Amino acid sequence: MALSPKLELRQGQSLIMTPQLQQAIKLLQLSNIELTDFVTDQLEKNPLLEVDDRDNRPAEQRADDDSGSTKTGEETAEAPSAVDTDRAIGDSANGTEASSEIDTDYENLYTDESKAEQQTRASEEQQASSTMDWSNVGSGGGSSSFDGNDLSIESTLTREKSLRDFLTEQLQVALKDPSDRVIGVDLIDSLDESGYLTGTIEDIADRLGASQDHVQQVLSVLQKFEPSGVFARDLAECLSLQLIERNRFDPAMEALINNLDMLAKRNLEALKDICEVDAEDLADMIAEIRELDPKPGLVYSTEVAQPVVPDVFVKPSAEGGWKIELNNDTLPKVLLNQHYYAEVSAATQSKDEKAYLTDCYNNANWLVKSLDQRAKTILKVSTELVKQQDAFLVHGVQHLKPLNLRTIAEAISMHESTVSRVTANKYISTPRGLFELKYFFTSSIASSTGGEAHSAEAVRFRIRELIDNESPTKVLSDDRIVEILKGSGIDIARRTVAKYREAMKIPSSVQRRRLKKQLA
Repeated sequence: MALSPKLELRQGQSLIMTPQLQQAIKLLQLSNIELTDFVTDQLEKNPLLEVDDRDNRPAEQRADDDSGSTKTGEETAEAPSAVDTDRAIGDSANGTEASSEIDTDYENLYTDESKAEQQTRASEEQQASSTMDWSNVGSGGGSSSFDGNDLSIESTLTREKSLRDFLTEQLQVALKDPSDRVIGVDLIDSLDESGYLTGTIEDIADRLGASQDHVQQVLSVLQKFEPSGVFARDLAECLSLQLIERNRFDPAMEALINNLDMLAKRNLEALKDICEVDAEDLADMIAEIRELDPKPGLVYSTEVAQPVVPDVFVKPSAEGGWKIELNNDTLPKVLLNQHYYAEVSAATQSKDEKAYLTDCYNNANWLVKSLDQRAKTILKVSTELVKQQDAFLVHGVQHLKPLNLRTIAEAISMHESTVSRVTANKYISTPRGLFELKYFFTSSIASSTGGEAHSAEAVRFRIRELIDNESPTKVLSDDRIVEILKGSGIDIARRTVAKYREAMKIPSSVQRRRLKKQLA
């Protein structure tokens, strides 16, 4: 058969995700803080986008805006800020939904989750390979970039000292030999955030071409640095270094440090025999250990704790039921300035300028609509969550229902992947406290009486409640807890009780009995 080029026409179906759809999906799973950063970046890139600050204007200016002078020239991202669950639940039961002007079909974005993920990754890789990053051009020659990401002089004046900086300063004073300093710098780089040495002496010696004795010699010097306890390879060594500095590492204390597992189990009788001390001395030794820092490196941790900001508020409604509101204070509001677009487009002459302006207009319009759809989708999912978990809001965690993504998705006619993205990194403020939306999705445990299943979170709460209220003379074993739960209609295995108890960091019945005897 001869080989020759030819043309073939084939017809097939494939899932194509446009950049706009990828952006809409990305916005859906961002938290409010991440969303604000994203919108800020878009405001810097797109001249047609503006921040909607009309709510912060004086009452007279807001009245002028309401008269129509501004609305006719601007398009803004607005979303329903509150939903009454009574009305929303009734509409859902009747099969009616609020109409939307947005043509984004979130419900059917993911007919095949794996194909969608592959398409997204392929698109990102193609874009990364075809786009050159000019932000670092000239960095080698000292020139700054034009993207405005350079740090200002004020931001470089001072910063918090890290653990590495603090140890490096001590290294410059303690070690003078260049080879010792090279090993010391490598040891510092091998520390984790808690101050523990992650690499072994053998690995560091092989990497640097030094002898193990040389590395151990340098390590012995570094283990005397501040904060006391750094460069330890395990908890026992960390505590030993701190006790040595306090001149309290005698044979009895060394025996106690070597048996920390027994101390964790509160087996004090055996520890008294091992350490050859009486009960009073052992209590003093334990008190000294409690004063030590098991993670000395965290003192110099520069990580800033981010406060959790709720995305949705749930409050009791005056008419009964619940009122669900979006946290509008954290939702970015942007405007598409139609007046400016019309003015610039009238003065635009070249083809490239018109293409750029059209691209900015389309991107701005899509962003406004995506933000609006995102807000509506979060409100819709949150409303159904409140409906499903009404008993939890009224009575507490013991009445939390088992729930999965499919139940919510079917109730609001959306895909499970959409619900999963909505509940990711989102928090809801309720009269019961602040919870992540994913908190309400728990596995189910069958009822021993054939009734409704129980939520795993509610069962864990019940186990903790039983243990907290147990008598010091009658500590409940896992088998006894199983019997009590089955009497309450919860069909659960002993190994499941043990797993839940260990996950909540509750000691076993033997350890609790020892602890209660000591405290009695």
